[in-house]
Amino acid sequence: MTLVRFNPVKELLNVEREFGKLFRDFEGRFGFGGDKSLGDEYENAVWMPLTDVLEDKDNYTLYLDLPGVKKDEVKISYTEGRLIISGERKQGTVSGDKNFHRVERTYGKFFRSFDLPQRIKEDKISANFSDGQLTIQIPKADEAKPREIAISVK
Repeated sequence: MTLVRFNPVKELLNVEREFGKLFRDFEGRFGFGGDKSLGDEYENAVWMPLTDVLEDKDNYTLYLDLPGVKKDEVKISYTEGRLIISGERKQGTVSGDKNFHRVERTYGKFFRSFDLPQRIKEDKISANFSDGQLTIQIPKADEAKPREIAISVK
């Protein structure tokens, strides 16, 4: 007997993917162009890693939970204001007389994309992977940083 686990998040992702495909087809058919930049990685994604986005005066920082994923299974790219994180978490195999009774973790391809402000230092984006957490630092450009304005008294 094969164990099939119901995953409501996966079902919502499938609905979002189908609506996206419908609108892209509609846009392409009627000359609007559509966004083809996401490509096959988005179409084949099974799950999305949970992400925290933090902003301070100097940086944007993304924290992505990727337990069980190896560093070389993660791909990060930045193009035209969009940061894309994709990869795959592979399911381990059991051997001998062992059987899974419950599978709650999601396996397969994952995908996340973030539209970033134009005022960042693209060449200074850095990523660190430690203990199943991917941390991406995105430094703000100097003109995007808040500045203090002195108030004069007359």
